[in-house]
Amino acid sequence: MTLIGHEAAWHEWDEALDGTRMHHAWLLAGKKGLGKMAFAMAAARKLVAEPGIPQPDGPHPDIIVLTNLPKDEKEERKREEGKPYEAKRNIAVDQIRQMQSRLVTRPTLGNRRAIIIDPADDLEKGSANALLKSLEEPPAGTFFLLIAHRPARLLPTIRSRCRLLRFPALDDAAIGRLLAEKMPDSDPHTREAAIAAAAGSPGAALEFVAQDLGKLNALMQQIARNGDRDFSLRGQLAGEIGSRPDRARIAAVLDLARATIAAQANDAPPLALPAIADAHAEIVRLAGQVPTYNFDPGLLVMHIGGLLAGAAGASERTNV
Repeated sequence: MTLIGHEAAWHEWDEALDGTRMHHAWLLAGKKGLGKMAFAMAAARKLVAEPGIPQPDGPHPDIIVLTNLPKDEKEERKREEGKPYEAKRNIAVDQIRQMQSRLVTRPTLGNRRAIIIDPADDLEKGSANALLKSLEEPPAGTFFLLIAHRPARLLPTIRSRCRLLRFPALDDAAIGRLLAEKMPDSDPHTREAAIAAAAGSPGAALEFVAQDLGKLNALMQQIARNGDRDFSLRGQLAGEIGSRPDRARIAAVLDLARATIAAQANDAPPLALPAIADAHAEIVRLAGQVPTYNFDPGLLVMHIGGLLAGAAGASERTNV
């Protein structure tokens, strides 16, 4: 199934498949939530399929996927039971070495094998160096698909050995149509807020609606407009975020805060823009730490609320 916004990527991939020589390593780059993993799986199946050889509907023996493992035995049991689980922060060097040990054998069904790493941003330093050796001397018939939300985090030597396949962000109209199709019963105001918070990522928009962040959006808008001198709104904000939010919810909350501050800049007087830009940059920094840091919910709420209130105060001071 072709996901929304993947038409250009499929054209480039299919053209390469039909060519005389397929590049051995591809870097699928774009912000999180664009469906790069879904594309990688479908593209890998096209790559390894050969005429006359039946292909399995389920897991494929010639498609190896490396991703963040459960962080401990408890989380591993959750994964085995099909429940949401907390993953390790990085892809370990042992995972790369185990993958490399399989490359000394021939593919199971045909002549090609695909290695998907999702996300390659999370490779440890040792993992990245170990992977580089395989990219420099790839076994015959082995192809790598590296998914990256933040390609700049990869070693330049890894990036230089990959053919870049970009996944652009979607426009608001496309995301609006997607939400209307996938979540027709959701609140229209929530969908509108989701579009703004997603900043072009359909996955982020769907997660926003699924997380039911409509009340959080209203509170953040109120703080950004009027401030929060008695901290009462921040107390309500804490209640809506929850005492033990998971990383997905924290990421969605930060996306919403970023969008709220960005919208604040549209109506702010020029003298207020530096302070608003600083607040926006801080939210972006926090969002980048979500995969690797365990945030204290209380401190996070105070910090987000303070940034929103500060943006409101900057606009108020320059209007005096």
